[in-house]
Amino acid sequence: MNMPALKTQAATAIPVAAGELLRLPMPKPSYFKARLVPAASEFAAKLVPPLIMIGLLLVVWQILCSKPGATLPSPTKIWTEAYDLIVDPFFVAGPQDIGLGWRVLTSLQRVAIGYGLAGVIGIALGTIIGQSVWAMRGLDPIFQVLRTISPLAWLPISLAAFRDSQPSAIFVIFITAVWPIIINTAVGIRNIPQDYRNVALVLRLNPLEFFWKIMIPSAAPYIFTGLRIGIGLSWLAIVAAEMLTGGVGIGFFIWDAWNSSRLSDIIVALVYIGLVGFILDRIVALVASIITRGTSAN
Repeated sequence: MNMPALKTQAATAIPVAAGELLRLPMPKPSYFKARLVPAASEFAAKLVPPLIMIGLLLVVWQILCSKPGATLPSPTKIWTEAYDLIVDPFFVAGPQDIGLGWRVLTSLQRVAIGYGLAGVIGIALGTIIGQSVWAMRGLDPIFQVLRTISPLAWLPISLAAFRDSQPSAIFVIFITAVWPIIINTAVGIRNIPQDYRNVALVLRLNPLEFFWKIMIPSAAPYIFTGLRIGIGLSWLAIVAAEMLTGGVGIGFFIWDAWNSSRLSDIIVALVYIGLVGFILDRIVALVASIITRGTSAN
């Protein structure tokens, strides 16, 4: 058999027309490469920069506070002096000798009651006020003035009214958090598009149906803006109120540590307060993102 014959047989063995592309099946990417690697990269991109900045701040803090005559403790000194508070936040060694975890939970119980009342009453009043132009014009300046009053300024009034530290602290939380909730809810109700109101008229929705199906979904971004502001103010208010009302909350712990010149304990407590405040804000933001999905953002 000669060579031209071999070439002819080889050419006819693969029946592919001229100009036609031979398509090979693409390999299916693994779950690790398709999902885990991008998720890990995104998580690292969010986590690494803050960790680097925190590390740099700790190094600078250590250098500045290690010099002779420094008035604030260095990070290493804080770790030594407040070791129990850091590694065991839920220890119990006596009525007042308890970990910061228990103190934070005590403060959160008061915040939950005061903030819950502020949320319910604030949304209800904001909904009523937002439906009236005259009520909005008449009450908005009053709310704007009241919301600027410091939480501690309300404390003597609450102590005179309730004669007890527990309800007084809850009232301070309520009166501090309720104003932004009322204002933002009223603004959200006022900004409901007229088309939505016309649809409600065409469908002949009763007031309750209009409230749940039109008003609340439309005003939800505004409402949650007020709720996020309110939770931050609530946490600020309880820390300030507990410094004067006593008890076992995180605020009283800071005041007691100051009187005992325990600066390391105060700094650890400040870290706890900041982390808890951040977590509370993230929780409200997460709920807002779930509920307001599909609605227009504020």
